[in-house]
Formats: sequence, structure tokens, C-alpha cells
Amino acid sequence: MKPAQFAVFGHPIAHSLSPQIHQAFARQFGIELEYRAIDAAPAEFVAAVRRFFAEDGLGANVTLPHKATAFALADQRSTAAMRAGSANVLTRLADGRLAAHNTDGAGMVRDLTERHSVDLRGHDALLLGAGGAAHGVVWSLLDAGVETLTIVNRSAAAADALADAIGEPARVHTRYWQDLAEIGSFDLIVNATSAGVLGASLQLPFSLAGARALCYDLSYGTAAGGFLAWAKTAGARFAFDGLGMLVETAADAFELWHGKRPDTEPVYQSLRVQC
Repeated sequence: MKPAQFAVFGHPIAHSLSPQIHQAFARQFGIELEYRAIDAAPAEFVAAVRRFFAEDGLGANVTLPHKATAFALADQRSTAAMRAGSANVLTRLADGRLAAHNTDGAGMVRDLTERHSVDLRGHDALLLGAGGAAHGVVWSLLDAGVETLTIVNRSAAAADALADAIGEPARVHTRYWQDLAEIGSFDLIVNATSAGVLGASLQLPFSLAGARALCYDLSYGTAAGGFLAWAKTAGARFAFDGLGMLVETAADAFELWHGKRPDTEPVYQSLRVQC
């Protein structure tokens, strides 16, 4: 009998740790599954997803650059996906329709609060970036009790649009990227830009990091290296990459598909050695 079929879609995707993570989760419960990485260029994504689910695929994770398209493709959407306007999980329902979820924000907050024992309440936060990654986490940061949130993006219009979508002008503000050296310091800085993934440097002023700042990059491994090096040089108290977030978001997807919650810590620790 053919194992249950799952996949992760992205472009590029060869570097993805998702197959390794889901196989490790499956071993915890004695579940047999096949989980593969599927590289689909943007023009090919919709057709590739439809083909995968037509050929008995049960669930798929979705990463850059397809999260907004995955959201649009779905027939049913979770509240988190609706708020973000993007999806990182697609699940085939019993009637063949597709349901979209976004577990990015919940995974990031769980990584910070449970794995790293950080209390996010009362923090003055700076969010770098206003694209899909930022949309995926911003509401969860606010739900976790962040006091104020300043959004800075190279396109000011995108930052303003995200702030307007949040609709909390007393807590959420936007500033211009060129003003970074003049906007003071923050005790939580989240890098949601794609700079590291693209191999670019952010060139951030050290004045952004407060004396006890926590800096968090949504990327992991080499992609997060530049931002984490900046954070340490700036004197940040903590500097974390998004590996734990990746494992936590995978656990949410696994629970959606299998109805069982995996133990994430041993999987995280085994991957930490690699990254």
C-alpha cells in the first residue's frame, strides 16, 4: 500500500528541512508517509499543486514565493490565513476541496515564549519588512502582548498598507527606511525581509538595538547569519534565527494532518547541530 503523500512547495526548495522534520515527527508515532520537496516556479505553482492533490496528496507546506498564491487557491481559509492574506499549509478536505492555514505567527511566538522563555508582553518592537513573511507573524506578535510595533519597509506604501490592515493606530506605526538611524532603539527587532535569503546585506544602524534587545530572524542557517552577526555586534542580549519557528510551524501542520502533536524539542536539537 502506498504511504500517505505530503510535500513542501517552494522555489528554490532543495535546501528545505521540511522532509527531514516531518519524517522525524512520523517516526515518533510509527506513521509511514512520503514527504517530498517540489520545486515549482511561480508560473507552474498552481498546476503543480493541483496535480499533487489529484494524485492522492493529502497535505502540503508552502514557502517562498508561493504563500499568497496558495491562499488564493484555497476553497476554505483559517482565521490566521485570512488575517495574513497568505498560507503556508494546504490540506485536502474529504470532499476534495483545499483548506488553507497560516501557522507562521503561532510557530514564531511558541518558539520565543516556550523554547527561549521570552515574555513578549510590553516590548517595543521593530518589524523589518512588510511582505508575506511580515504579514504571517505580525498579528501573533500583537496577540502575544507586544506594546508597540513599528513597521519599516523599503516600500513605504507596503508598510502603510500592513498597518492599515492591522487597524490599531495607537499601537502600530510606520517609519521610512531612510529614517532608521533616527527612530531610536527597540527591545525586540524582527527581521522579516528576504535580504538574507537573497544574499543581500541590510546595513542597519547599531542604534536600533536597545541594551536588552532581542533580535529574531525569520530565516535560519546561512540566510540569518548576516542579521544575527549585526545583532551581536550591536550588543543585543539575544539573537535567534527562525529554525525553531520552522519546527513549530511544521508541528502545527503535522497535527492538522495526523491529529497528533509531535514532540518538537528533540527534532529541533538534532537540526541545531546541522544549522
